Amino acid sequence: MIFSSDNWAGAHPAIAESLVMHAGGYASAYGTSELDRKVEKRFSEIFEKNVAVFFVATGTAANSLALASANRAGGVVFCHREAHVNVDECGAPAFFSHGARLNPVDGARGKMEAAKLDAEIRQFPLENVHGGQPMAVTLTQATESGTVYSLEEIEAIASITKSHQLPLHMDGARFANALVSLGATPAEMTWKRGVDLLSFGGTKNGCWCAEALILFDLSRANEMHFLRKRSAQLFSKSRFIAAQFDAYLDGDLWLDLAHHANAMAQRLADGVTASAESRLAWAPDANEVFVVLKRAVAARLQERGALFYDWPVPHDLKGSLAEDEALYRLVTSFATRAEDVDRFVAGC
Repeated sequence: MIFSSDNWAGAHPAIAESLVMHAGGYASAYGTSELDRKVEKRFSEIFEKNVAVFFVATGTAANSLALASANRAGGVVFCHREAHVNVDECGAPAFFSHGARLNPVDGARGKMEAAKLDAEIRQFPLENVHGGQPMAVTLTQATESGTVYSLEEIEAIASITKSHQLPLHMDGARFANALVSLGATPAEMTWKRGVDLLSFGGTKNGCWCAEALILFDLSRANEMHFLRKRSAQLFSKSRFIAAQFDAYLDGDLWLDLAHHANAMAQRLADGVTASAESRLAWAPDANEVFVVLKRAVAARLQERGALFYDWPVPHDLKGSLAEDEALYRLVTSFATRAEDVDRFVAGC
């Protein structure tokens, strides 16, 4: 009963096999091999336009490089208050951009509200040199609360960013989970809705270590080559990231894995909903489920082998929990088994 994180799950066998298959022999380095080019072409096919693809080691690197590419003197990046870039990246976005700061935007269930975003951006008029200047907006899809922005919500945020002439970045660490939740295409959820840069995650969804920064505006690509190299994210043997993505994207494996993770999350949510002692904090859209448990129930589940994390109570839920209750996060993955979900539910 491992619900700590989708980062705990291993690699899918097809991805592991691809790594082994490409382990021998020789291939040109630093992203110039035939396999690298094949995967780059595949990304362009998936997104229905020519894109620039930059492999990196982590989602934090992808996010930080994306924001660094939009850097301005005194730069301000706008994100949700609970976004990963704001609370879980140890200042990396500021470090990579040499001092840009993050400005939090409120919104229920991990999603920025377009009107509040517009109001926050307007707090930094360009004529006020003391306050700094807006440089980018970043949204997380799926969010850190397990919710998913609708296509209309993405478009509304993009409209605000465009009105202020700012690029829009999407943190897609769980991109596949959000995509299958919406039933949309990659193009529909990104550039067709106004997204300029995407952190495309594979590690949480069955890859060993595969993340990519996708640029929909090819004019940004030349600068990104230098930013990636300077940040020590240019792999010499990049074919081993390409090998993972080659298997991941083949035959839509990535979508199948996300479908399974989301289905297990819904099974978990349905079970908690039917429980007499526990309840959902809110309905999940992807593969993260947030539940309110009595502390005694949580302790009992953990004694039985369940692994999961307690979670900070979001601003909009403050005061809604009883003294003997706490908020917990449960994350499913491609490797989650239905029987483990059922065992957990039976204990809560």
